[in-house]
Amino acid sequence: MIEELHRYPAPAPEPLGLAFNGTTLWIASREAHRLYAVDPATWKVGEEAEAPGAPFGIAVARDELAVVIGLGDDDDDRYIYRFVPGRGFSGSGIACPDLSGAHVAFDGGTLNLSQAHNRKILALDAHGAVDREISLDRRPVGMTIIDGIFYLVTGDKDFKTLELTKVDASGETPRVTSLASIPFRARGLAFDGERFWTSHRDANEIVAFAMPKSV
Repeated sequence: MIEELHRYPAPAPEPLGLAFNGTTLWIASREAHRLYAVDPATWKVGEEAEAPGAPFGIAVARDELAVVIGLGDDDDDRYIYRFVPGRGFSGSGIACPDLSGAHVAFDGGTLNLSQAHNRKILALDAHGAVDREISLDRRPVGMTIIDGIFYLVTGDKDFKTLELTKVDASGETPRVTSLASIPFRARGLAFDGERFWTSHRDANEIVAFAMPKSV
């Protein structure tokens, strides 16, 4: 089981996406349709911004954020928008493949999108086309990249029995390792260099937890 370090109240209901840019933890609230920049040391909100729809996953991509936005009925049509801190959202967004996807992670050159229902990670080009597919046995509901390795929050077919999963996709056949169980309905995943961050969606809380010692 993961080793919890801290729990904090989310800045708004239904927190889903998280990303860390070196000093700031960005949190997306699906219900509020807003992004929040939080100082992890003081838990104070600095910048906040209204999103063009319901925000899901967030990834830091150089000097901006890539944000998955849900539009349409039940936020089911998913697009990836650019967000520049201090300036806001830019452009109309790029359609996710099959208009499906929730979480994103950037490896320094490529943006990767997870699709929970399809149990896939998709490496995308600059126009949103798929360069590579990585098939998974479990449903990804949170994703980040550390030193070229995917770390995911994954669930079973019913989105239950959540765990932290490591996926090394550097070879032709991805190597998948289960690292620790997660005893709550986690969504989203970020890493600040020392700790992981995820959301306890139903409790409207943000949880920091330790890197498992088995890694």
